[in-house]
Parts: sequence; C-alpha cells; structure tokens
Amino acid sequence: MGGRRLPPERAHDQRRVGMCASEVHPSGRTAAVQSPRRRGSQALASEGKHHTSPCPPSGPVTASEVSMAIRYALPNGLTVVFEEQHAAKVAAFQVWVKAGSADERPDQAGLAHLHEHMLFKGTERRGPGEVARDVESHGGEINAWTSYDQTVYHIVIASQFARMGLDILGDAVRRSAFDAGELSREIEVVCEEIKRSQDTPSRRASRDLFSTAYQVHPYRLPVIGTDESVRSFTREKVLEFYHRHYTPKNLVLSVAGDLREAELREWVDDIFGGDWGRPYEGRVARAPEPVAAGRRILLRPDEVKEAYLHLAFGIPQADHEDVPALDVLAMIAGQGDASRLVREVKRRHNLVNDIHTFAYTPTDPGLFSASMTLQPANAVRALEEAARGLATLRATPVTAEELATAKALVEAEAVYQRETVQGVARKMGFYQSGMGSLEAEARYYEAVRNLTPEHLRAAAERYLRFDRAVVTGLLPEGTPLTEAQVHEVLDAVDRAPAAAPPERKPRKVAVSDSPVRILKGTSAGPSDIITEKLPSGATIVVRVEPAVPLFAIRAAFAGGLRYETPEDNGITTLLTRSITRGTPTHDAEEVSDLIDAYAGSLGGQGGRNSVGLRGEFLSRHFEPAFRLFADCLLNPSFPEAEVARERTLLLQDILTREDKPSSVAFDLFSKTIYRTHPYRMPTTGEQASVEKLTPELLRAWHAAHMDPSQLTLSVVGDVKVDEVMALAREYFGASRGKAAPPPKVSLEAPLEGPREAKKVLARAQAHLVLGFPGIRVGDPQQHALEVLSTVLSGQGGRLFVELRDKRSMAYSVSSFAIEGVDPGYFATYMGTSPEKVDAALAGIRAELERVRDEPIPAEELARAKQHLIGTHEIGLQRNGSRAALLALDTCYGLGLENFLHYADHVAKVSADDVREVARKIINFDRSALAVVGP
Repeated sequence: MGGRRLPPERAHDQRRVGMCASEVHPSGRTAAVQSPRRRGSQALASEGKHHTSPCPPSGPVTASEVSMAIRYALPNGLTVVFEEQHAAKVAAFQVWVKAGSADERPDQAGLAHLHEHMLFKGTERRGPGEVARDVESHGGEINAWTSYDQTVYHIVIASQFARMGLDILGDAVRRSAFDAGELSREIEVVCEEIKRSQDTPSRRASRDLFSTAYQVHPYRLPVIGTDESVRSFTREKVLEFYHRHYTPKNLVLSVAGDLREAELREWVDDIFGGDWGRPYEGRVARAPEPVAAGRRILLRPDEVKEAYLHLAFGIPQADHEDVPALDVLAMIAGQGDASRLVREVKRRHNLVNDIHTFAYTPTDPGLFSASMTLQPANAVRALEEAARGLATLRATPVTAEELATAKALVEAEAVYQRETVQGVARKMGFYQSGMGSLEAEARYYEAVRNLTPEHLRAAAERYLRFDRAVVTGLLPEGTPLTEAQVHEVLDAVDRAPAAAPPERKPRKVAVSDSPVRILKGTSAGPSDIITEKLPSGATIVVRVEPAVPLFAIRAAFAGGLRYETPEDNGITTLLTRSITRGTPTHDAEEVSDLIDAYAGSLGGQGGRNSVGLRGEFLSRHFEPAFRLFADCLLNPSFPEAEVARERTLLLQDILTREDKPSSVAFDLFSKTIYRTHPYRMPTTGEQASVEKLTPELLRAWHAAHMDPSQLTLSVVGDVKVDEVMALAREYFGASRGKAAPPPKVSLEAPLEGPREAKKVLARAQAHLVLGFPGIRVGDPQQHALEVLSTVLSGQGGRLFVELRDKRSMAYSVSSFAIEGVDPGYFATYMGTSPEKVDAALAGIRAELERVRDEPIPAEELARAKQHLIGTHEIGLQRNGSRAALLALDTCYGLGLENFLHYADHVAKVSADDVREVARKIINFDRSALAVVGP
C-alpha cells in the first residue's frame, strides 16, 4: 500500500516451489516481494529476461537516515551510489541506464528491451553464455528489466566474489559484442516472449489502457515492441542505440552489501573509469501528451473468462509536488483488504473478483487507475460503484485515522525494503536515476508526513475528473457493457450529490504517530536456533535476527492437498483464504484494520503437503501482532458470509484457469503422472467439490488438522526469545483434544509406460511439461537431484543455453524437482511456438539423455553446486524466507540440518551422485508429457 514504488526485482523462487510467473505493474513498481501485504496491479509496462515480481516502496524517512548512502561521480560522468550492509555476506550491483522504450524512435520499437537481452550474450572478453556461467558458478544471480524510462542490469552475488561480479556487469554494459549471429537468435527469443505476453490477459488489458490513455506520447507503445519491429533490427541499429545511450553520463551504478567503500572505489575506477569513447548527447525529446479534451474509452471483446476493467485518470510525473498525496490516495482507495474499494466494491457488494488502485508516476505524466477483474454480468455496477468510491474522495476529506494509517504504512515499508541488499540497491538506483538524487527520497517521506486530509481531497478533486476519464475493458463475448453505458454511468456519478464515506467501525487499536525508525537493528549476528517442545506437542522454533526491526512468524501443519479427496478438493485453499476473515473477538474488517495498524501482513498458506498461517510485522508491534496471529490461527470463526464470498472468488479462479495456459499445462501434467494419489488434483479444487464446501466443513477440518498438538511455529527476526516462548506457551501450550490422526494415503503405483495428454487451447504459444516420478523430501538423493536440475536450468544451464540461446526455441525453459511427503516429480517445462513443439520436445529429450548417460564435467558440476549454494543464501536474506524454511523442515521431520548445513550437503555431491540419480529418475518408459496449446 502506497509509497514511492520502484521497478521490479526478479522473483527468486524457493527451491521447493518450482516455477513462478508473476505479473508486473504498469510502473513496474508494486506489490510485494519484501512486504507481502502489498497488492499488485496486473498491468504491464516493463519487460524482462525472466518473470518478474514487483517490489515495495523503499527506504529511509529522514535526511539523517538517507545519509547512510554515499554518492560520488567518476571523471567520465558515471554516478555511483553505495551503502554498506553487513547483515549477510552478499553484495548487489545494479547499473541503471537512463533510457527505456520511451526513448526509442518509431523505427526502434522494442530496441531498449532487446539491449537488455543482448548485453548478456557476450562481450569482447567473454563469449556467448560465459556471462551467466561466470555469475552462476560463483553462486550469483544475474538479470535485467526494461521499463519506459530505464533499463536496469543487476547481479547479486556472495561478497567474497564481489570484484568478479562487478567486473562482469561492467564488461557487459561497457563492451558488449552484439554478435550478428547472436542477435539473430535473440530476436527469435524476444518474439517468443511477445507471444507469451499475448497469451496473458492482464498484459493485453494493460496495453489497451496505455494505448488509450496516451495518443501521442511513447508510453502508448508496448515496451517489448512488436514481432514486426523486433524482426527489423540489424546490428547497425542496435549499435546506434547502444552508443547513443550507454555512456557514463547516462548511467548510475548502485551498490549495496558486504563491501568497504575504499575497495569499491578502487574497483569502480578500474572497471568503469576512463573514456568510453561515447560522449553523451543529452536526453531524447519525447512528444508531449496533450491534455485530454474528453473521455477516452476502449471496450474490446476477447477470449477471456472474466472481464478486465480499468478506470483511469491522467496525473503528473514522479517529481511533481502532488505525487505523495496521489500515492496515499491510491493506498486508501484500493490497496489492501482495509482499503475503501476493496471493502465496498469487492466485499460489501460482491461485484469484483479483485480491485486495486495505483498511482503510476514515471518520468513523464502518468496514470491513476482503479483496475478490476470481475464476472461479466457485474460490469456496469462494478464501474458505477468504483466511480462512486473515487468521487467520494473528491468531495469529502479522508478521516484522520485513515490518513494516519496510510502514513505509518508508507514509512513502515521503508523497513521492509532493507531486508535484502538488492532492495537497498534498487531503492538507491531509482531515486538517483529517476528522481535526480538520493535526497529526493527524504523529501518524499517528509511530504507524506506533512499531508493533511485536505491535501488528499484537493488532489482527488484536481485529478479524478470523470469528464477526462480513461475507461478500457477486455471483455468476454456478450459482456453487457457498452461505450454509451460507460458515459451514462460516469455522468450520473459526476452529477450525483457526493456520497458519504463508507462507514467504518471504530478501530480497537490506535495507530502510533511516532516516526518509524529504520536504523534500530544492530550489527549483532543471529542467535542460535532455539527449539522447545510444549506440553501440547507443539514445536516452537526461534531465531533472533536483529539486523532489521522486523519479525516473521510461520505456523505449519501437515496437511494440504495430500490430505484432500475428490469430494473436498480445494478445502485447503478455501480454508487458508478464510482463516483471517474473522474470529469470535474480531470480525473480518477488524482483522484487516489491525493488520494495517501493526504495519504488517497476515494470511493463510496451503500447498501440496502443508497448511498454515504466515505473518510479518514491525518488531515494535510484536506482542499485539503475535496475539492477532494466534487468534486467527486458533479461533477462526469461518462466518457464513465470508466463506460464501471466498468460495465464489475461488470458483471464479477455477473458471479462469484457461486464461493462464502454463498453469493449465502443469495441472494436466499432475493428472497425467498421478492417477490415484491426491497430488493429481489441482490445489484450487474443482467446481463440483468447491461448491459443496461449507463453513461447517472448514471448522471440522481445522479442528482435526490444525490443533496445537500438530503445530510447528517458527519466529525469526528482531525479537526476544523469552517473550516469544511466553506467548507461545500461553496460546499453544494445551491441545484442544480434537486432533485426528493423519489420513492413510496410498502411494501411486509405478508408471507402466509413457503417458501423454494434450489439451487444445487457442493461444499464441504451446506449453509442454515432460517429467518423471521423483523423490520424497529428505531423501538421501535430494541434493544430488537439485544439482542435476541446476545443471539443466538457470541462464548458464544446458536447457537455457542449448534450446534458448543457441536454437531460439523459447523465452521460458527450465527444469525443477518437486519433492513431497510422498514421492514428487522431476520435470522440464517450455513455452514455445506451436510449430516448434516437436523440435523442442526432441531437444529436451536429447539434453535429458545426455545428462543421464554422460558424466558431468567438473567445471559444470562446480557451477551448479555453487549456484545452488549462493542462491540459497541470497533467498534467505528475508526473515520470512528463513521462518518458512525452519517451519516446514521441522514440520516434515527434517530438523535443522537443511537450514544450518545446506551448503555442506550440496558441496559433497559428486558427479557420480548426479549420474546415479539421473539414471534412477530419467526413464522415458516411465514418463509423463502434457502439452497445452493450439
């Protein structure tokens, strides 16, 4: 909710999770990586080499706090910003190029994004593939993203290899080769990426919004370009853009992590200093967007299962004085469960499946938008209620309580930003390159602190003008919404007397008005892991991590999909969505209010093998936040109205599965490789089973499988062990006596032959999953299988290099091992053009055969192991990640070995171990193949 938002960070999936595909906000600046309470838009205005996850607002609140960072310039004009961070032995390097797709000429559409791909394709010193291999072989991650205004290249790496990581990044930015053959191949990859985006309804809806809101300005065009424009690029065109924009005066190097200033300055001089031979020619002039003379409306029929609506308004650029008010307005209007539009349009009137607002403020004038997904029949009423909610903000000042909450959340998220070094680097890079200086951050937060209700009302009156509204809709055939109805609805809302703000119950807890301090953390290292078994049988695991004033809490129980049957399939998902929707002492609205008051997040989580609750909060709210967590965990009331609402939303998710073809492919694969085991079922359930789920069934399931006697609770962060244990004993010290024994789950019979399933979907891409029965969590071969998967996956892995880099078959290709309490699976995935499916499948099979039948070279084995170890450490920077790993490993009976000694276990894996597990797993006579597409 709210705050200066920054461009996206690549999603780092936990090893158990497998693949992840996340949408990006139009600004590329929303929803939560660090701060999971954020709600992201599904629109898109940035592109990247892999799937992206947006990020929260950043950093320090006062000038003294900003001063932790240093800034200096090289004689050639390159700006460097740096902050020391020693909580983890990790360093982040980011190069921000102050040029994006809005700086392209008409004949260059998509060229900025193509550069993002090409800079990793070889330099004067490193051949194709060597850039990624060098980073991954030293435990690092390398990636990039492109937006309208910037192109950003970033590396996160263990600090012992920091010099090498910086050298690789500098080499790529300064001396890329742009080999003609590599360019030709990468153009094919980008065209596959374009097809992938065409298959994503939220991206199509976003592009409609931007192409309608902007008639002249380059923001009207997709960042990624078009198939036609990208295929027109030559090496000469690429070099022209490169020499024009990739010059020191147009770059910011942002660095954070476990380094010392003196050594960094020496490295930067060596790597980035001197004359690059590319003088800066100044900013490219962009065609200004004229003030809209009236409404702009685009309603377009589409093959989607739910409608995508945007109600948007033009607003100023990032450095305008009204931006803090607009950010806070967006937060109050539609970010989080406690926001106005979520309460009214989604929960009170049940008109939308999702609704959120965002204030997108890039370098040039941006957009304020309310974005909705909904059932087609509700389109007119949803538009009307959303417009009415925004009109209320124009007419009536927000309450002092709402404003105080929003301010506290904006400042609190400065803390969440500091959990990772890449978060700190991203924050500094954004402010220095996009806002002109690091000091702009302090000015922004000071402006937020000085906002009054009248400031917000005045900003709403100035910009939320229905006579200049932009309305776009991606609509299923037959949706009862016409352009004439849009005009009628907006005219009626505009003429009507201002509605009173929605009534809210008095909050039981006051929001603190004291400033949030981000420097409270100490330099002390983490404590030992403290484990205690309570009389109830509950296991409590605590680790004190004082570096940042936050804490994460995770409750885990055996359960999840593995405990489900075809009759109640989906019950875990419905339970986790409903568990925070009310207790005997707090109704759903009060729970949402308290989460905001404690500046945190709280929500249920369910998977294939477990179910539970997760929360993250500021440490200063530890006791009340813990009590709220415990109340929701122990005493969910599952009110009829709330369960009915969540059930309807879940049924809508089931209906819209086909809008996400890659997910359809994985569901089909699960049904193919499993015939009898619960793992064959979708975690969201099926329509018939979900329709039968009732509050009574949820209460019975909760009593049977989520008793304190079955609990594993982990708490990680800036806490005191005795306080954690005292509250844990108070709430979880006694069993309630209704726990049921685990269900008897029969193992899946071995496959008797290869299985294959196909599903026809009219999409631009085909999606294929080929896999084999796998192993259990804790299997002695688990780490060898992870190494095998890493040999194949990653940007330096065989599948990526052979099928994407060399043969341009796909934008997305990967392999992964999904372990379970019962045997999981090992699989490969690719999204590719329909005409390439047979060749792609043959290519995957060839690589699987090679890794099974031939010894792994020592260098390749070392790369895979170091990459696993490094990314494991990078991924565990956040309290929430550490708490999740401790809770699940303890719940699964693995103890602390994985947490404390993961690197040791991986380091011991030999080439023979990898070949042995490959021979055991990769058997095409016992394989499953799922193909979804045209």
